[in-house]
Amino acid sequence: MNNMDQVMREAFRHVGNSPHWEILPRVSLNLPGFLSAHGVAVIIAVLLTLLIAVVLPRISKKCKVLLELFVLFVRDGIALPNIGEEDGRRMTPLLCSLFSFILVMNLTGLIPGFPAATANLGVTAALASVTLLVMTVGTVFRIGAKKFLMSFVPSGVPWPILFILVPIEFGGLFIRSFALAIRLFANVFAGHLVLFSVVGVIVIFGARAAPLELMAVLIYMIEVLVAFLQAYIFTLLSAIFIGQTLHPAH
Repeated sequence: MNNMDQVMREAFRHVGNSPHWEILPRVSLNLPGFLSAHGVAVIIAVLLTLLIAVVLPRISKKCKVLLELFVLFVRDGIALPNIGEEDGRRMTPLLCSLFSFILVMNLTGLIPGFPAATANLGVTAALASVTLLVMTVGTVFRIGAKKFLMSFVPSGVPWPILFILVPIEFGGLFIRSFALAIRLFANVFAGHLVLFSVVGVIVIFGARAAPLELMAVLIYMIEVLVAFLQAYIFTLLSAIFIGQTLHPAH
C-alpha cells in the first residue's frame, strides 16, 4: 500500500463507521457485534456530558458559575427569544443537553484516534429526530391535536390551493429536520476530510511540504471553532423550528 492509499484509508476510517476502533496505528480494539466505533463514541460522549453536568459543579465554585453562565446563555440567547417565555424555560434543559452533547462529540472527534461520531449521518439524523419528536408529539401535547393540524392550513387561501399548500407545509416539518441532520453531518465530515488531506500531503511529500504544517495547525484551530459553531447552530435552529410549531400564529 502506497502513501496515498494509506492516507485515504486513514481519512475515511476516521469519518467512517467501523466494527473496530483503531486507537493507535496498528492498535485496534475489536468491538462487540452490536457496537461500532461511532456507537462507542456516542456512549463516551454521553458519559462525558453527564460527568461535566454532575461532577464539574462540585469541583469548584468557578466551574459551577461557568455552567450557570452556559445555561443562562442558552436560555436567554436561544430558548426565550425563539420559543417564548413559558415554553422557552421548559425547553431550556433539552436545548442545553443538545448543545453540550453535540459539542462534546465534535471536540472528541478532533482527538487523534477517536472516531468523529457527528461525521456519521445516522448520528446526526438521530439528533434531528429528537427535534422532530418535540415539534410533533411535544406540540400536540402542548397545544392539542386540532390546533397542531390546523397550523398546516394557511388562513385566507382559496381552498383549491390548499391541496398544494397543506402537503408542502406538513412536509416542511421533515424537511427542516433533514436539513438539521445534513448541515451538521456535512460540515463535520468536510472539515475532517480537508484536515486529513493537508496532513496527507505532508506525509506523502515529506520535508518538501513542511510549510503546510502551519496550515494544518490553522485548520485544526478552525475545526475547534467549527465544533462550537455547529453545536450552537444546531441548537439555535432547533429552537426556531420548535417555536414555529408551538406558536404557528407568529
